[in-house]
Amino acid sequence: MSGFRLNSGGHIDRQRELRFTFDGHPLSGYAGDTLASALLANGQKTVARSFKYHRRRGIYAAGSDEPNALVGLRHGARHEPNCRATGVELYDGLTAESQNRWPSLDFDLGAMNGLFSPFFVAGFYYKTFMGPTRHAWMFYEKLIRKAAGMGEASLEPDPDRYDTRHAWCDVLVVGAGPAGLAAARAAATSGAKVLIADESPDPGGSLLSETTELDGKTGYEWARREIQVLTDQHGVDYLPRTTVYGYYDDNILGAVERVSDHHPLPRAGQPRHRHWIIKARRVVLATGALERPLVFGNNDLPGVMLSGAVRDYANRYGVAAGRNILVATTNDSGYRTAIDLARAGVRIACLADGRREPPADLVAEAESLAIPVRSGSTVLAAEGRKAVTSAVLTELDDDGRPRGKQDSIQADCLAVSGGWSPVIHLTAQAGGKPRYDEERGQFMPGEALQDWSAAGALGGADSLADAWEQGEQAGGRAAEACGLTPAATSGRPDGLENRKPGLTRLLFQVEGGKGKAFVDLQHDVTARDVKLAHQEGFVSVEHLKRYTTLGMACDQGKTSNINGLGMMASLLDVPLDVAGTTRFRPPYTPVSLGALAGRATGSNLRPLRRTPLHDWHVANGGIMVEVGLWQRPRAYPQQGESLTQAIRREARAVREKVGMTDVSTLGKIEIKGPDAADFLDRVYSNRMGNLKVGRARYGLMLRTDGMVFDDGTLWRMEENRYLMTTTTGNAGGVMKHLEFLLAAVWPEMKVHITSVSDLWSGCAIAGPNSRAVLQRCVTGLDLSNEALRPMDVKAAEIDGAPVWIARLSYSGELAYEVYTPASHGEAVWTHLLESGRQDGITPYGLEALGSLRIEKGHVAGPELDGRTTADDLGLGGLMSKKKHFLGEALSKREALLEADRPQLVGLVSSTGQPIPPGAQLLDNQAARDGTPPQDAQGHVSSPTYGAALGNYIALALLRNGRARHGEDLTAASPLTGESVPVVVVSPHFYDPEGARMNA
Repeated sequence: MSGFRLNSGGHIDRQRELRFTFDGHPLSGYAGDTLASALLANGQKTVARSFKYHRRRGIYAAGSDEPNALVGLRHGARHEPNCRATGVELYDGLTAESQNRWPSLDFDLGAMNGLFSPFFVAGFYYKTFMGPTRHAWMFYEKLIRKAAGMGEASLEPDPDRYDTRHAWCDVLVVGAGPAGLAAARAAATSGAKVLIADESPDPGGSLLSETTELDGKTGYEWARREIQVLTDQHGVDYLPRTTVYGYYDDNILGAVERVSDHHPLPRAGQPRHRHWIIKARRVVLATGALERPLVFGNNDLPGVMLSGAVRDYANRYGVAAGRNILVATTNDSGYRTAIDLARAGVRIACLADGRREPPADLVAEAESLAIPVRSGSTVLAAEGRKAVTSAVLTELDDDGRPRGKQDSIQADCLAVSGGWSPVIHLTAQAGGKPRYDEERGQFMPGEALQDWSAAGALGGADSLADAWEQGEQAGGRAAEACGLTPAATSGRPDGLENRKPGLTRLLFQVEGGKGKAFVDLQHDVTARDVKLAHQEGFVSVEHLKRYTTLGMACDQGKTSNINGLGMMASLLDVPLDVAGTTRFRPPYTPVSLGALAGRATGSNLRPLRRTPLHDWHVANGGIMVEVGLWQRPRAYPQQGESLTQAIRREARAVREKVGMTDVSTLGKIEIKGPDAADFLDRVYSNRMGNLKVGRARYGLMLRTDGMVFDDGTLWRMEENRYLMTTTTGNAGGVMKHLEFLLAAVWPEMKVHITSVSDLWSGCAIAGPNSRAVLQRCVTGLDLSNEALRPMDVKAAEIDGAPVWIARLSYSGELAYEVYTPASHGEAVWTHLLESGRQDGITPYGLEALGSLRIEKGHVAGPELDGRTTADDLGLGGLMSKKKHFLGEALSKREALLEADRPQLVGLVSSTGQPIPPGAQLLDNQAARDGTPPQDAQGHVSSPTYGAALGNYIALALLRNGRARHGEDLTAASPLTGESVPVVVVSPHFYDPEGARMNA
């Protein structure tokens, strides 16, 4: 043995040496190592500091249940804190750093917190910062916040890519151990589409840690061959390095595949993590079991480890956790550890079994290898300053209390095992309440409320033979439930052990030992804290968790919860099943935010939508701007023209000649059904049921609280078919609103709704010359004032393309909206432009569109901000008194009818200065006195330059505004410091009678 590396054994590649650093110190390991196994091989005892007391912590486990060894990986933008060293695959050039220490891991000033441990007990924060001493928080806050947390994340943008994939399968098998592989084989040979997910880079599960041989091969070799056969011959999909972290409704499970964490950088075209959303018809859970530790004095010293982990490091990685190891167990697995280590040449100082009568065959095998066995004994306390140097053993009475002589035995590693707990997390997430098996001393899966079955240790298997049989049965039943005929079982490997283990002695705490006895190692929750919580009246395990922070560390209680719950049950003098468990919530292990976000970051945070005319806008100089999800042209500046000049030119063209703008982004929802008219009458505040076919009407929707939700037009295309248009920004919200109403409020209504926003290209053509331009293009339709009245909707053709033409105006000018299927959008647009060339037609963008609507006094998003009522906006006349509608009752609340509510008004600049957006409206005396902003009378919602008026104007919401026309105010911006005198006027600045619109 060189250092702590065994001369032989393990599944590592000893021909491939890998270099890495830990806290700047150069070290080496082998391909196949984890960071944890490489650190152990190099004799690194202390790898971290605990959260509260900054006590030394060593590697404790070998998998996702590791509570101690949290490290930071990589540097710069790729720095990732709080990574479990047990789950980090070693690669050449890996850099790792310890956390939560200063100035160094070996000398940490934070360890002084241990001197104040009598004060930092459970509930410390509650007691210190509430009640009479609550003001102490103001003094300590900065220090506490600085000390909070473990590692620090990088503030630089993450340069890596993350993906999301959806998968469907007949049978999902979670876990690639012997039970999982048996289930996959049984389901796949029956013809099922099978997906296997396992968090390890290699298949085999528990076989990787054992010396068991199957079919004459090591468990590692056999499992690799089995996966090869399943994938090549049966089409099974296998996802290594993939943790299934959550079980959700309808048999949907979430998983994260760590695609590139075992490389310095993701390879070309590869994401770092891939988030899987899996829909399975049946699920087989073969998730295994986790080992429980023992709780005794100083049980947090580096060198105290789980017995199964010590065996795992020896058999899987060829690493001895110590040179002189003491094994303390309450079940048979401790013997397997001691025997395997002794055969590998590691000295076993003693095997202490807490059971009075351990299995005779195991005792005999251990003693044949010169392993001293002490039955009815366990560890009372670990001894040592920086790491374990010895341990105090004690005999136990029938109640698990120390008695008789106590011996100190030299050892540099304590391998402890308090039993095994099946990994029931996914079963509990799926809705089944765990049940307690008193004979086994384990919480087992509860009732299957979704389509899953358990196999292996999760199903109560006591041996490899049992696990294989359970897996075969579960896989066959899953295939049968999918409508397939289960194939005859075959391929059962030789060498499956069928020995029945002895019972486990439940030993949640060994009292009386010197030193702190830790239950939750990372959060420094001690047995004393659990007792204190009980003394202070906390009887619920959920309250215990929150009061002490038990099980709230990165391992989510995998090594601490059962012991903590057992201690609480003992204090309450109730059985463990009565005390119960805390709720199992996803994720099972930490999931990176990048994996959850996938590619939805930066400009891809939301889908980017382009209208059918997008390419034309770009090619013709349109300055594109993101509006909600849409790309829209802001304006089309000509050569030598500024943006402001372009906006004013476009607005004047509409007022004086004719202009055309892209309105494809408006929400468009088709509504069909015999109850459609009644449904729309309930949704809109004004009457819609009496709308005639071929007509349109402006409509207003309220929320249930009486506030304005959205506005738009409704077209009646046929007797039971309507087209609803909504505002661009609220299209999705209106669609969800309507779907909810039909699904949950009025499910009896025969109405079908479909979003058709993307199916139609739309343009608005407006201005005095708009009729002439349109008539020149349209075939089959008379556009005269008598034939196509305001709010009429008719079908026609333009250049052979089908169109719907509605006489609607948003600008206040004679105007039409033309809709055509998206595939014809650009052809119709260019044909209209060509036809209008002789009339001076001008394309106009979003800014000119906004300016025109403000001049006319039309409300939009800034006014429909969720705080305004119909009356506030001057739309009270649209509140029908002849029917009931959504929001009617609460719109009549007394506070919403008060006269001094903010009401829609217009503002005109008194000095010709621009009116600042969002400016507060102050009376002139308040402006002169510098009265604080809380005395503001209202605010500016939509300012612009009125090209038709030759001045700066704005829409605003002003208290009792309709009664204040002609009043002088000051629009003051607290952001820019500008103050502009304004005059309050009607919001209808331009053609209030509507003569131009109705020409």
